This record gives sequence, C-alpha cells and structure tokens, in this order.
Amino acid sequence: MIGPHSPRVAARLHLMFALPPNPAMPRGLGLACVVALLLSLLRSGTAGASDALMLRPAERLSESLASPKGQNLPSFLNANHVDGQTDTQTRLEGNAVLRKKAITIRADQMVYDQASDTARASGRVRVNRAGNTYEGPYLELRLESFEGFFDSPRYQLLRAQANGQAERVEFLSEERSRIHRATYTTCKRDGTPDWMPDWMLSARTLEIDTGIDEGVAKGVVLSFKGVPILPVPYLSFPISNQRKSGLLPPSVGLDNVNGFEFTQPYYWNIAPNRDATITPSLMTERGVHLGSELRYLEANYSGSASLSLMPSDRLRDQNRWGFHAAHQGRLSSAWTDQGISLSVLLNRVSDDNYWRDFQSSTASIAPSLTQRLLDSQINLSWSNSGFSNSIRMQRWQTLQAPDTIVPPYDSLPQLHSRYQVNNWRGVDLAFDADLTRFQSDATLTQQPNGERLYALMQASRPWNAPYGYLTPKLQLHATNYSLDNAFNGARQTQRVVPTLGLDGALVFERQGNWFGQSMLQTMEPRFFLVSSAYRDQQNLPNYDSGANDFNMATIYQENQFVGHDRISDGSQLTLGLTSRFLDAQSGAEAIRLSLAQRVRFQDAKVFLPGTLPAEKGVSDLLLGASARPNTQWRFDATFQVSPNTQRTVRSNVVAHYKPGSFRALSVAYRFQRDNSELVDLAWQWPLLSGEENASAGAASADGKWYSVGRLNYSVRDQQLVDTLVGLEYDAGCWLGRFVVQRNRTGAATYSQNVMLQLEFVGFARLGVNPLQSLRANIPNYESLRTLEPIPSRFSNYD
Repeated sequence: MIGPHSPRVAARLHLMFALPPNPAMPRGLGLACVVALLLSLLRSGTAGASDALMLRPAERLSESLASPKGQNLPSFLNANHVDGQTDTQTRLEGNAVLRKKAITIRADQMVYDQASDTARASGRVRVNRAGNTYEGPYLELRLESFEGFFDSPRYQLLRAQANGQAERVEFLSEERSRIHRATYTTCKRDGTPDWMPDWMLSARTLEIDTGIDEGVAKGVVLSFKGVPILPVPYLSFPISNQRKSGLLPPSVGLDNVNGFEFTQPYYWNIAPNRDATITPSLMTERGVHLGSELRYLEANYSGSASLSLMPSDRLRDQNRWGFHAAHQGRLSSAWTDQGISLSVLLNRVSDDNYWRDFQSSTASIAPSLTQRLLDSQINLSWSNSGFSNSIRMQRWQTLQAPDTIVPPYDSLPQLHSRYQVNNWRGVDLAFDADLTRFQSDATLTQQPNGERLYALMQASRPWNAPYGYLTPKLQLHATNYSLDNAFNGARQTQRVVPTLGLDGALVFERQGNWFGQSMLQTMEPRFFLVSSAYRDQQNLPNYDSGANDFNMATIYQENQFVGHDRISDGSQLTLGLTSRFLDAQSGAEAIRLSLAQRVRFQDAKVFLPGTLPAEKGVSDLLLGASARPNTQWRFDATFQVSPNTQRTVRSNVVAHYKPGSFRALSVAYRFQRDNSELVDLAWQWPLLSGEENASAGAASADGKWYSVGRLNYSVRDQQLVDTLVGLEYDAGCWLGRFVVQRNRTGAATYSQNVMLQLEFVGFARLGVNPLQSLRANIPNYESLRTLEPIPSRFSNYD
C-alpha cells in the first residue's frame, strides 16, 4: 500500500494494474507487474526531497483539470483479461477500464500504448471526461493531450445539459472538439431506439470549445417536432450560462400601433464587466427602429445607457428618439468619512407622444421612458463628522399638454445638509438646511422663479419602556424666499413656524389560544398631539408642496403637506388603536387590526391653492387589517369612512394566494367615491398537470399547461381597462408562451399586442419575450425556468 509516508513512490509510479482475481491470468504477467513495481520503488529511492508531494487541505474538490506542467500522471487499467509488455503496450479484454486524470474509458476491448499514451478501444466504448460522456463503437485517443477521434458516437455535455449523436467526433485538444454530421438538443433521451427529440439542432459540422463555453455550427437547421423552422448557414451559441458575443435569436411581434415587427438583436460581450446590445427592428406600419444598450460594472462605479432612434416615423411623420442613462459611483476623498457618492439619471425623449407610441416591450429601450414625467438629475452626497450633505441638479420633462398638468419645478441646484445627534444627554437633536433654485416656465406656473432657503431644527426627548413610549418634540421651521419678480407685492419674504408635538403609546399583552395555536395578543393605544402656530402663507409661492395622502402613516405626522412651502397650522389630536396577534413561538405576526382618527380643534387657515381648508372636528376614520394565517395566504385591507355620511370614501382590499411554485392568485378591489371603482384579478395557475419534467440544469414546473393573466375591470365604466391573458406550455426541454395584452393609453385609445415565444431550454428563445409583461402585471409570477449553477464534473463521475 502506498500511504502518506511514501509520497515519492506515488510521484514516480507511472503504471499500475488493479486486477480482480482471475485464474486464467498468465503467471508471467503477475511476475512482470511485481518486477515493474520494484524497479519503480528502487528508482524512487534516489529522488531528492524536492520531489516529495505535499498534502493540502481543501474545502471542496477542484473543478479544474489542469495538472503541473510536464508531469506525466499515472494510468490505471482494469479488465477481465490483461496481457502485454511493460512500458510498451497493454491489451485489455472484457470490461476494460482505463483511468487517467479526469478521463475514464470503458470498452469491450482496448489496447493501450504507453509510449505514445494512446488508447484504442472497440466494442461498447464509453468515454467520460469531466462529466462529458461519449458512447460508440470505436475510439482512438491520446490521453494526455486528449487528441483523437470517435466513430459514430452519442454524446452528453454536462455543462450544457445537452446531448446528440454524430458521424464522427474529432478531439482536437482538452477543450476543443469537432463533430461531423452532428445533432444537438437538451431534450432527455427516453432510452427507446426510435426516440426523437421535440427540438433538434442539426449541423454539417459542430465545434465545441469548453474553454470559452462556445459552440459554433455550420450548415445548421433547427427543427421543431420534426419540422425544419430555422435554416442558417452559420450559428454560434453558448453551451453554458456564460455570456458571449453574437446574434441573439430574432423576435417577431404584432400589434395595432407597430403592425408586424421583426427584431434581430446583436449581443456584444465587450469584457467580463461590460457588454452592449444592439437591437434593430423593422415595423411595417412605422419604419426602422434602432435600439441600443450599454452596461458596465467597475469596483467603484456601475451603470447603463440606452439610446433609441427612429428616423422618419410614419406614425407621427417626424424623427423620434429616446435616451436613458443611469450611473452610480463613489469618489475617493480624504475629508469625508466614506468618500463622495455620485449618481446620475438621465431621461429624455423627442416628443410628448413618445410614452404613448413606444409601449411595446421590443420598441421601448427603458420602461422609465414610457412614463409621462421624465426625471433627470445629478446627485453628489457625502458625510463627515455627523453631517450628511448633498448637491442635486434636477430637471423634468413633461409629456402632456401644459393645460393638462402644471410641470414640476426644476431644482437648479439644490443644496442640502443635515446634522444629527442621538441621545445627547437623553435628547435627540437634528438640523436640516436646504437651499434650492426653482426654475420653470412662469407663464404656465403663474408665479415667479426664485430661490428658497429652508431650515428645520428639531429636538425630542424619548422615554422608552417595555410597556410603551412617550416622546415630546419641538420643531422650528424657518423659510426665506428671494424671487426673480414680485409676487403678491414682494420679492423678499420670510416665514418662521414653531411646532410642538407629543407622541405616546402603551402596549398591553396577553397569552391565548386562537385558531388552534398558542398566540400572543397585543393591544396598543396611541395618541399623537401636535400644535403649530399660524403664519399667513397664502402670499408665498408654492414650489414643491402638495397634500399628503391620508393613510395610517401620514395621520401620525406633524405636517399635513409634503414639501416645505406650506406648514399646517392649528392644534390636532390623533387617536389610534392597534391589535396584533403574534405566534408565541416564532414571533411572526399573523393578524394586525388598526384604526385611527384625527380631531382638529379649530378650522385650518393654511391650505393649497384651489383646495378648501380643513374644518374643525373629526376627520375621516381609517380602518386597516392585515392577515398572514399561513405561508399561502395574505390579506390586506384599508378603509376610509366619512363620519358625516357614514359612507366609505376610499377602500382597498387585496388577497394573495400562493400554495406552491407556479401557482399564484391575486384579487384586489379598489374604490374611490365619485372617482373610480376597480376590480383587479391576476393569476398564474396550472390547467393540466403532467409528469414532473426535470430540465437540464433548471428547475421544472410540475405541470404541462399554465394559464396566466390579469384583468383590470372598471365597475363604474363597466369595461375592462387593462387586460393580459395567455397560456404557457412546459414540455421539459422547451417552453411555449402565447400572451395577448391590451392597455389603455388615453380616454378612448388602447394599445394591443400579441406575444408568441418558443423557448428551447438551454439554447435560445424565438419570438417576442412576454416575461417582462408577465412579471409587471402578475404578483408572485415565477418563470417556468430559472438559471441554475453549472453542474459539477463530479455529479457525473464514472
């Protein structure tokens, strides 16, 4: 036995025989084996200490096949019958096995030439190298260099989880092989002689390079269900999840805006941390469209940029373009705590109808460009010794008629600084200062541009205990305006508003048994008292203030307005009650019930232009409920009830059900009195169950046919607003998707498109990809295929 105390012997032993007991084996051959072993031991005794092998611990087996340069690794042979001459040639008969490095050869007969390190195998030959297997009648192979050929083989590629057969395979090196008259598919063989895969790539020649994970095929025909669907003279494709440059599968689409659309994207793998996609499209109703996207990732920065060009768009008789860019980075600086953060966001389009005309997934280069308000900004932020600072330049592009919406103000620039100290002698202190230059079209806003200097000083003293908390707070708002032109008779104006607040809550608990399990119930009453001095603000410009949405979060805030141009006045008290049911073991929240209401002690005097001030008395009552009875169900509901009419003003009820993978159901009811009433239904659900299909390298869905969709129905208008319905089919090695989508783009206008896709798992997708639309419209949607880690070569070890 060769053990850890004889490393030099293991390093010098070139040929070993592991022979099972066989009475028919010639006695001379056994003696030759012993002599060869003794000679190796004698030669190894003269080796220096530098030849000793060193054992190193490793957490996992290495996937690399590289061996030390110039080292001739040992070969291991086994068979029912072995004969030959030492150091020249060995013949193996019956269940012949040869192992060397990561190569295992099994055959009925085999001849191994030690001098040339060549194996010639015949009969039922099987080769396994690093998990890739080949089976056929005859093999000739040089083991160390992995050069040779295999006649009429069938093969399976581990990393690609693919298989096929060929007329001949030429092994060019350890990483490269050339396959003649080859087929390629990721459909699993069923073992029957007349088996035919659902899809198959046939090629005159197919070259596989596992070093760069690339396959190159010439004279290619892609067949589906025995029907040729895509003949191409040349095709390159990745054989793993790694990226590579080349043409991506084309896509076709049909909708009522673009007509018939053909898209042929090209992917450019510039570097491991950079890539680009160029996407030309031809639309029968509009003309030629060119989209492009660049992505990059560095140690200190990352980002992307997209450009869309459409010259002479026949839909609007004009040139169309869109640009989107996003960048995040960090700049080193010696005078900041963690450097300076830089973020850039750019969104610009050619015209006001861009959001309406580029809704389809193939024509839109960035979802942000199909919105009506496009935000562009540059931010610099840093912190130092308790200060948090930022500089921002922000511009808006409004894609609507000016009489429909007043464009928001640009911030050119905005400087902000915040200083915060917690628990200074039990007091939390904060100071915010903000200087902003507001710029817009004064003829549309009906007020002058100008600068606003705003400061907010806060001091609070929290008392916390297991049974509750109490936090008094003092705020002082100070604002100064410097306007380009006089507004209400003044170019300079100021405002100082003090605010006192008191926030407190108690927590009561009790153990109990509800719904058949031990739970902890809490009862948490809360009050929030706030009083702000009145200052006349109707003569001040309004640059960024608006009404706060009335909900469970904002009802406990000091200011009823967002922004800094309006500070609410008067005294008001908010009373609330929350009860929670917690799992006694895990602490997970199973049920939450809440209610809250605000009481105003006098009429409000501060209000927004075009609105009515809040009146003295009680506000609408807010009711909220959420439940997580188990991992499958989730319920959320909120109600806003008027105490005067005792009718619901707003309501939102949502239920989600997800009993397992590829099963999701969501129902929502949204109501706003005198405005809208909508019912929303979304789902992903199997229609017909089939056998569990394990796709190569990916988790498989457990059914065949799946229904997907979303229906958004207006009860008030008695019509569907947005609609998406479709079917998905899972056949194991290929997927089919058919989706029809209809979205409202105006009061009486709609966009409609049809998306049909064939996905050949592990190879390519043909058609228009509906996955982006499915994920955006269906909560908890799951793709029937997800990327999995590349299998280890030890998962298919002979």
